[in-house]
Amino acid sequence: MNTIGVVYICTGRYRMFWENFISSAERFFLPSCLKRYFVFTDSLNLRDPRCCVISQKKLGWPYDTLMRFEMISRSKGLLSEMDFLFFVNANMLFESEVNREILPGSSENHLVGVQHPGYYKQTCAAFPYERNPNSAAYIAAGEGETYYQGCLFGGRSEEFLHLCEVLQRRVQQDLNNGLIATWHDESHLNRFFISAAPLTLNPGYAYPEAVRIPFEKKIVQLDKARFGGHAFLRSFENPAKTNSVGAQTKSLARALRRLWSSLG
Repeated sequence: MNTIGVVYICTGRYRMFWENFISSAERFFLPSCLKRYFVFTDSLNLRDPRCCVISQKKLGWPYDTLMRFEMISRSKGLLSEMDFLFFVNANMLFESEVNREILPGSSENHLVGVQHPGYYKQTCAAFPYERNPNSAAYIAAGEGETYYQGCLFGGRSEEFLHLCEVLQRRVQQDLNNGLIATWHDESHLNRFFISAAPLTLNPGYAYPEAVRIPFEKKIVQLDKARFGGHAFLRSFENPAKTNSVGAQTKSLARALRRLWSSLG
């Protein structure tokens, strides 16, 4: 039986998606395989034998997404024990059964990517590739046939971890040169897939909740607008401020009680 590692990053407010995500994955994602969830988080305290919790502080936008290859590479020792590894965005839900069609065969590249649902009808000229030749994610005009979304990628563990290590170095190279690719980690992923063509999943494996597309719903991307929007989800929480407000409220309540007592 193949072992499947699910890589899931949920720092800050993204923790709100976890319970529904794992419920859907347990029901629909490779149900005949043994799965283990590698959860990178700063707040979830999971006591679940299916999960390996990896401490990861929130980095802020866009680094929470840009640095995911570095996060994954740091845990190579743990992740390499799996036969296959899949990164899945926090706001995704498995809608119907996803079986072994998602696993690359021995004759393929051993990697998996998903075609972006916003560009499946577009030509490569319309793809939002990184066009700055100074970036390690640069893709020249005329290159590429598919635009991949960064919300889901995977493959055999050795090839998956190799991809993450290579892209970690390229992201750092850009940062050292004062650059951030147009679509962050997604830009680097597309550059890698130009020369290492993956098994390509159709957009139904990244089906946008708020849009209708002509594919079977396999994995749905929840509309972040329903959960406060991008800015809310990406922003830092401020426990100190929250605690301060709470303390002020309690202090005011005590003062009011004293006032009411004196009036009585």
